[in-house]
Parts: sequence; structure tokens; C-alpha cells
Amino acid sequence: MMKKQGVLGDRHGVSYLNGKVQFQGVSLNVYSYLIDGVLVDTGAQSLRKFFEAFIDQADFNQVLLTHYHEDHSGCAAYIEKNKDAPIYLNQKTIASCAQRADYPLYRKLFWGKRKPFHAVPMPETFQSRTATWDVIDTPGHAFDHKAFLNKDTGQLFTGDLFVNERTKVVLAEEHIPDIINSLDRVLRYDFQDVFCSHAGFVEDGRSALERKRDYLLALQQQVQELQNEGNSAEAIRDQLFPHKYPIIKFSGGEWDSLHIVTSIMGEVQ
Repeated sequence: MMKKQGVLGDRHGVSYLNGKVQFQGVSLNVYSYLIDGVLVDTGAQSLRKFFEAFIDQADFNQVLLTHYHEDHSGCAAYIEKNKDAPIYLNQKTIASCAQRADYPLYRKLFWGKRKPFHAVPMPETFQSRTATWDVIDTPGHAFDHKAFLNKDTGQLFTGDLFVNERTKVVLAEEHIPDIINSLDRVLRYDFQDVFCSHAGFVEDGRSALERKRDYLLALQQQVQELQNEGNSAEAIRDQLFPHKYPIIKFSGGEWDSLHIVTSIMGEVQ
């Protein structure tokens, strides 16, 4: 049986809803954040009972989507229908999000079927009610991924750039070298608080992002050394990531440690 829940909270002046889904040994969660009239991400359609209630009560006049994935954009159509607020998204995925969602069945099971919505192009900077924000290109997890920095408070909203310090399994579309570059890019900015779309508030966020970058750099070197020794991608995966996570089988391989290796090796899987 699938279990769902929504947990409300507030941290350092940022309100949030954390929606959670559990099914067959796989547990996933996602956050939507509210600060200074800005809603960052909209949650998943499968958790609409919780996210729509959060949206109904939230005071905001603009929506910023970190990227197009359905756990972040799942309730955007509800906002378009019920709120007078522009929905900002990377120009690269505006057209696809205006169409019927197309992604694997297991993702629809967990996150629901995202309804089409109409977004407007993401600016490079924007104003909230009291602050100026920078929009930072952070591809790697998704090709359209953005992070948002409130320059007045030093709070950075990282979407799925962080998630955890020691990445073990990723989506097929993810690209580790791009993630390393994106981490380097955000670390050039002045910030301290980090709000992740899956880990929530990250204690000592700058240091956590630095540790993730350093881990990925070391991992990249390991993969390249093993590749130079003539090992296949599968052999490298089995050596570096021997544990088989439930999401690998459940997703039919769309999530796999192998994608970490092939993105570094430059192979097309």
C-alpha cells in the first residue's frame, strides 16, 4: 500500500511543505518553499492533497521552478488555474511543460501525472517583495536546472543540485561533470543557508556543497583511472557501487549507479 504524508514547517523565515511517498521499500520526498512572496517549486500531483492546501494558504505573487521534473512542477497547473501569479521556468522546457507529460509509469505512480501548464521564461535576476535574487544556471541533474539565491538573506535554493553529499545512484539523464561544474558555479556566490528540494534545510550549507563537489571530483578521478585500465562501465559500477538500491529495479534501470559511471566516461548507454 502506498503511504503519503505532508509535513509543514518553517526554518530561518522560510515556510515549507515536505511531501512524502512510500511504496514497496522505496521512500521519496519533495519540498515546496515559500519566502517573501516567492513560491519555489510546486510539489507533486500525487501529493496534491497536501500541496494544494499549502498553495491555497500561501501568500505569493510569483512561482519559480528549479526544473521541469514532475515532483517539482506537478501542481503548477493548479496554480495557473487558481492563482494570479506568473510561473517562471527555464526557456528550454516551457514548450514541453505545456504538453501532456511523458515519463515512465513508475514515476507516474510515485509523483502522479503532471498536467500541462504555461510558464514564462526565467529571468537572470528578479525582485521579490523586499529582496533581489540571482538565478544561477545549474545543469547536471536536469538540463534546465536553476538555483535561486536571495542576495539580501544569503539563502540559496538548490533544487536537486545537492540532495546528499555522497551520490550513489542517479537518473539516466544526469551528468556528473556538469553537476561538478554547477557546484563550482554556485560556490562562487556569497551564501550560507541552503534549502534543498529533497534534503530540506542543509546545516552549514556551503560546506556541504563543497564536500559534495570534492566527493564527485574524487569519484570522477577513480572512474577515469579504472577506465584507463581497460575496465568496462559495468565493471567499474560493480567495483565502486556494489550495493543494489531498490530504486534501480523499481525504475527499470532509469535510476542506476551505472549512469554515474557512463556520464564520466562519456559513454552513451
